[in-house]
Amino acid sequence: MAFRTLEWTLRSRHRRGSGQARQGSGQAGAPSAGPGGALRLLDQTQLPHRVVYLELTTHQQVAHAIKTMQVRGAPAIGVAAAFGLALGARSLPDSPRDDFLAQLRSIRGELAAARPTAVNLAWALDKVMEAACHGPDATAIREAALAEAQRLAEADVAANRALGRHGAALIPDGARVLTHCNAGALATVGYGTALGVIRAAVEQGKRISVWADETRPRLQGAALTAWELQQDGIPVTLIADTAAGHLMRRGQVDCIVVGADRIAANGDVANKIG
Repeated sequence: MAFRTLEWTLRSRHRRGSGQARQGSGQAGAPSAGPGGALRLLDQTQLPHRVVYLELTTHQQVAHAIKTMQVRGAPAIGVAAAFGLALGARSLPDSPRDDFLAQLRSIRGELAAARPTAVNLAWALDKVMEAACHGPDATAIREAALAEAQRLAEADVAANRALGRHGAALIPDGARVLTHCNAGALATVGYGTALGVIRAAVEQGKRISVWADETRPRLQGAALTAWELQQDGIPVTLIADTAAGHLMRRGQVDCIVVGADRIAANGDVANKIG
């Protein structure tokens, strides 16, 4: 069993604000298509105290969710925006192909402006636009946009699982792992990147415990990472950001796994302040 970060769903199947996150493997799963349709999104601003799902039916709602960090994490933002563009295509009336694409590019611009620093955002929107441009008419463009958004979602989960398998080989049994911010299922469509490595190591039978930095000022570690690991039953201890150096000095950290917001040419990585 697993909670879902986001999915494409029939609007009639769920009520706004309903739904419960369940303990499981961190697998958010590829969205399932349906006519009508809405983007069902776990509101991360409510965690860890409340589990609230939103049903977004317009691209404006998706842009707002990105701006307000109801969805966060570059992979999740990218896929959410891709579905936002698909929703935008569905909202447009039929028109000649070139006019339709011009309106869709305008919607793409609105979504791209929601979080300019998220690398995956513009990349995912460009992928959807590229697919849409192959459509000969408005109907085909709508179908192509949704299909590409679904493909991106499925590819994200597959990539995360592969990353987890490879990364888990580097983590020894009994390791005490330090992580920062949140790079888990909540930051992706499913499974996670940095936390996916930890998750895969546990699935391989390794005994892993985690130190989770609280990650000020937004507290992603406290509100999201600790909650997510608890859902999977992985031992986690929440620490102040300034305690990380103390633990390393005392030899209580065996390895560190973090997401990479940016990677420099020399291999250095940058994550959140905290």
